[in-house]
Amino acid sequence: MYRTAFSKISLTILCVTLFSCSSEHSEMKLPYYNTPDFTPQFYTSDKDATENITHQIAAFGMTDQHGNKITDADIEGKIHIANFIFTRCGSICPVMTKHMKMVQEVFKNNNEVVMLSFSVTPWMDTVSRLKQYAEENAITANNWHLLTGSKSEIYTLARQSYFAEEDLGFSKDSTDFLHTEHILLVDKSKRIRGIYNGTLQLEIEQLIEDINTLKSDTTNQSER
Repeated sequence: MYRTAFSKISLTILCVTLFSCSSEHSEMKLPYYNTPDFTPQFYTSDKDATENITHQIAAFGMTDQHGNKITDADIEGKIHIANFIFTRCGSICPVMTKHMKMVQEVFKNNNEVVMLSFSVTPWMDTVSRLKQYAEENAITANNWHLLTGSKSEIYTLARQSYFAEEDLGFSKDSTDFLHTEHILLVDKSKRIRGIYNGTLQLEIEQLIEDINTLKSDTTNQSER
């Protein structure tokens, strides 16, 4: 009798513990990244994050495949993802573009999400070349911008704002060629919230899930 009662109590405690852990996990927010070594920082409130996370994506001005001027104002108050490619790349870029199209399929009609693909060979990737690349790769979403502009601005933005090459590239300048498989996830306040290997489908699936998590977080905040 005592053994049966003890077993029931133990089972109850176990269930409560598992439920508590599950609830805590479901409510856990994505980490913030404030430094190029990508040490994750977790905060339970946006107020705490605002006070402690100082790094944001800097101002920029580029031109997309349609000849439209795209600036940091176009990502203001929106979730965005960024990667760095070049149209004549025959190695990782085609795979990254293929995987970015998975994101396009999910969010192509969502005005809360912006996709930015910066060219790391802007002297070759003109507006017309980017438009051709978009057509060749079925890049059709209005919120996916293939961007060209000043090489130094793109490289500085990649390394100093997006930490695209992590801490190894943070101290490099525009004379060092930029080539990275990373895709960065940035929230509506221009804070980095995720880094993913764009050549791996599983990581892109995680990216899509994390975008939806951010969307849910910002929706919940606006309702409070």
